[in-house]
Amino acid sequence: MAPYFLRNLLPRREQRAEGRPLLEVLATLTWVQWGHFWSGWLAWTCDAIDFFSVSLSVAHLQTQFDRSTHDITTAITLTLLFRSIGAVVFGIISDRFGRKWPLIINLLMISVLELGSGFVESFHAFLAVRSLFGIAMGGIWGLAASTALENLPVEVRGLASGILQQGYAVGYLLAAVINLTLVPEAAAGWRSLFWTASGISAFAAFVRFLLPESEIFLRAQAAERARGGSTTKKTKIFLHETWEMLKRHWLLCIYAILLMTGFNFLSHGSQDLYPTYLTQAKLFTDHNATVATIIGNCGAIAIFVLLIGAFIPLWILPSSFGALAAGAFCIQFGVQGAWGVIPIQLAEISPPAFRATFPGVAYQIGNMVSSASAQIEATGAANLHTTIIDKNGQPKVVSDYATVQGILIGVVAAFVLVITIIGPENYGSHFEKSKAAFEEGAGRDEIVEDDHSHPNSNMASRPTSLQIVDEKRSTPEPV
Repeated sequence: MAPYFLRNLLPRREQRAEGRPLLEVLATLTWVQWGHFWSGWLAWTCDAIDFFSVSLSVAHLQTQFDRSTHDITTAITLTLLFRSIGAVVFGIISDRFGRKWPLIINLLMISVLELGSGFVESFHAFLAVRSLFGIAMGGIWGLAASTALENLPVEVRGLASGILQQGYAVGYLLAAVINLTLVPEAAAGWRSLFWTASGISAFAAFVRFLLPESEIFLRAQAAERARGGSTTKKTKIFLHETWEMLKRHWLLCIYAILLMTGFNFLSHGSQDLYPTYLTQAKLFTDHNATVATIIGNCGAIAIFVLLIGAFIPLWILPSSFGALAAGAFCIQFGVQGAWGVIPIQLAEISPPAFRATFPGVAYQIGNMVSSASAQIEATGAANLHTTIIDKNGQPKVVSDYATVQGILIGVVAAFVLVITIIGPENYGSHFEKSKAAFEEGAGRDEIVEDDHSHPNSNMASRPTSLQIVDEKRSTPEPV
């Protein structure tokens, strides 16, 4: 038999027992299922708006605090570093107590801290607020993805995953549009971007408030009440099952972190300093740099890691607005296209009872490792210079962001390609059939014996991929 990574290279048609046509399944979704999906999407969109508020305001923040680009990007690095804490805290709370209120509280926290970011007057206060913001922000992805995907039938989760992940590109796009239209007109300047982002996050919390708890948690809680389980007992079981999960899936945890490290380097390396690169290395105005960012994110919204390598020259070599905007469009099409499969990929390979904690922590630790992307690029560009012709036809020495970013993205794209090929998958996993994290056996990936109460119970009689994969998971997947 061919080695695992070689078999991953071979195209194959996946089979799902009694799989129904996509349009037929979409027609059966209830308004609550649609509501859960779009509330998760909106939460993830808010995450991007709030995060990229700093990236789009680097020049304004330099003026406000009289600091260098390297100093300002420290705020981005700190936000990414502290997100792992939030992923652990909110992921555990969500897997233990449910999806609804942890996500609402999480969104309200980032709303308050984003609002506070727009009021600070000193650089150190700004760094402190952005660090706290990172903790709050860290919980969003795992909670948003589990809220959006776990209540949907298995047949539509792949499509839903792609749409969910593009909420990040939509958020960046919205932040860029606000920066282009509101910021130049508002007396508050760059602060108005942060305040607007805060309001959108509060609105997302209100939307989630209107929707019920996840059906899977309602089912598990009802079963526990029927068995007479107390809160103290459920917490003890949760802690025990968490330890069982870590013993069973430690190698899978390492793989997921490596995968997310590569993907986060890919996104942050191509996005965080892009507006600064255009203004300082290509001498664009703030207006044109923001327009190019918008065009780039349109490409992202419009799955291919291989395309990224092909588009790098178009992204960094031209000097004209049209060519660079086309490069931004293509590079973000590749980056975000590849990202589109990540929510469902992580949800399917994760220990099924820990669908908020496992993907969220893996994602945010990857963020933590890649947190220095902007500073790596800023430092590299500060020590590498090139000469360009300015608008007056005169030669000018500028920081060579193009070469630094091109090398970083090229190396990371190759890493992501390799780590994806050699990694495991669990396509079509019926993780909705698994026990909740506070039920005995959850850490061993046990499924619920009778899940006919689930809204997708027409799938209950089918053989599930979890039943097939459970034995395979007793030994770690090859990495």
